[in-house]
Amino acid sequence: MTLRLSALGPFLAVAFINAIVDLGHKIIVQNTIFKIYDDAAQVGLTAIVNALILLPFILLFTPAGYLSDRFAKPGIMRWSAFSAVIVTLLITLSYYQGWFIFAFALTFVLAAQSAIYSPAKYGYIRELAGKSEIAPANGFLQATSIVAILSGIIVFTILFEWLLTGQTYQNEADIIRLIAPLGWCLVGLSLLELWLAWRLPVKLSGQTDRHFNWKAYGQGKQLKTNVKLVTSNPIIWFSILGLSLFWALSQTMLAVFPAFAKIVLNEDNTIVIQGLLACSGLGIISGSLLAGKLCRQQIHFPIILVGAMGMIAMLFIIPYLSSVWLFALAIIGFGFFGGLFIIPLNALIQMHADITQLGSVLAANNWVQNLAMISFLILTYLVAKANTPSALFLQYLPWLAVLLITCLLYTSDAADE
Repeated sequence: MTLRLSALGPFLAVAFINAIVDLGHKIIVQNTIFKIYDDAAQVGLTAIVNALILLPFILLFTPAGYLSDRFAKPGIMRWSAFSAVIVTLLITLSYYQGWFIFAFALTFVLAAQSAIYSPAKYGYIRELAGKSEIAPANGFLQATSIVAILSGIIVFTILFEWLLTGQTYQNEADIIRLIAPLGWCLVGLSLLELWLAWRLPVKLSGQTDRHFNWKAYGQGKQLKTNVKLVTSNPIIWFSILGLSLFWALSQTMLAVFPAFAKIVLNEDNTIVIQGLLACSGLGIISGSLLAGKLCRQQIHFPIILVGAMGMIAMLFIIPYLSSVWLFALAIIGFGFFGGLFIIPLNALIQMHADITQLGSVLAANNWVQNLAMISFLILTYLVAKANTPSALFLQYLPWLAVLLITCLLYTSDAADE
């Protein structure tokens, strides 16, 4: 176990940099939208940005799972890091040229490399930690990802505002030209990720005799096979449903809250708005580490239930607040309960999946989660198109959260069987 955990440091470093790179471009695009648009239009465009990030996880989940099961997982992470260098160079070019639509579209391309990378990342945890340490290792990975997200939000938003200080801009193209030097930060981080990925020990745990059936993939047969793979195990399936509902609700919050807070707080500074959203990360870190500690030897389902009930309570409270500090506390609370909720569910999936099919299972997990998130974002976009105020939409969101309870009941029943 000690030898496996000795590689956890470099692995977490790769995950840290990958999360910052993915988030950095998204933050720049979202902050640009925040500066130019208001309320319904802002919510709609933010939903589209998030959808572009999610779509590759839906479209590529079968190839991503195949690659993770077929090849050494560190090798997949290396090639993903290399592709990120190419994409960030194109992003930087689009900034300097003022090509906002092109930069907007590259959000999808950057997310595509993450979609290939993700199953290998989560599958590698089991190789490093083994079954007995999956929950703590997931806690460390989740905490690392959230610290990266917090760092990215803070650093890129502060630099974004600093580069715009005293500048005049009329549209999106003007803004991205002014903040173009941030592109080199993305390139530099991608190069660092590539260097770190080459330091990961390689263990070829894939099935070297497997071949990808492109004909079956084109006909949708392989999709059905991989979906059946996760639905056949009740614990895995209902854990995936629980995670999907959590991330779907979180994506809706990310899309709606900035416009809501901008109106309630009369705040135009992206540092304040992004800082409030970043508070959820502080909560997720503490909740994830606590859940990893409590579930070290055994997964306790009451922890999942407490996490769900706490998140629902926070969602009911948030729409009626009007103070920055109260918003911060409520969002931290939402993140804390979210951490308690997702860590045991992730560990259950990794524990109950066959090691030779783990990549496909994790890719299917991504597929279902992102399908749920896309569905909620489409709903968010349609509501925004109807010119529904963000405050009213946020008041209906907690009732959607009640769906979590149904999912949890099924999860508990499946675990008891």
